[in-house]
Amino acid sequence: MPEFDLSAIFAAPLNRTGQPYMVVGSVAAITYGVHRLTNDLDAVLQMSLANVRQVHAAFSPEEFYVPPLEVLREEAMRRDRGHFNVIHHASGYKADVFLRPNDPLETWAFARRREVEVEGEPVWIAPPELVIIRKLEFFREGQQQKHIGDIQGLLKFETLDLRFIEIQVERLGLREQWFVCQSQGH
Repeated sequence: MPEFDLSAIFAAPLNRTGQPYMVVGSVAAITYGVHRLTNDLDAVLQMSLANVRQVHAAFSPEEFYVPPLEVLREEAMRRDRGHFNVIHHASGYKADVFLRPNDPLETWAFARRREVEVEGEPVWIAPPELVIIRKLEFFREGQQQKHIGDIQGLLKFETLDLRFIEIQVERLGLREQWFVCQSQGH
């Protein structure tokens, strides 16, 4: 079976949507140098009702499973936490596509997303500070150790705006999780 790069699989169709997006989660952490494996890609996509058809058409049905237009419309109408999955037929890899919330942190992150090239295709990656903050939230929700490892890896490999992270930790009530990540790293 041929090897597939998660970013390369989903970058071209995400770019074809014509809508801003950024890869978040584990794939973003890996991009910043964290050593780990994952079988899915998480992305935040700016999608409204006006561009649902364009987003749907970007994923070829021969290559991807993408939910029906009605499902995408329903997700676009959600006020909070809208999302859908896309599955690459040849590899079985999945993309969890979360719709951009109206949130100041996401606005900050979209303005600071970074472009990298993977197999000749531009891929937009969330800033590491957002990856850390969201992983702190996921750790609070599920207590999965993989999030701690990702955060600790990001703290080692990337120059970060730690003051910004601290402000968000306080704002979002993540002090306990932040302490766990820092204490287990030493």
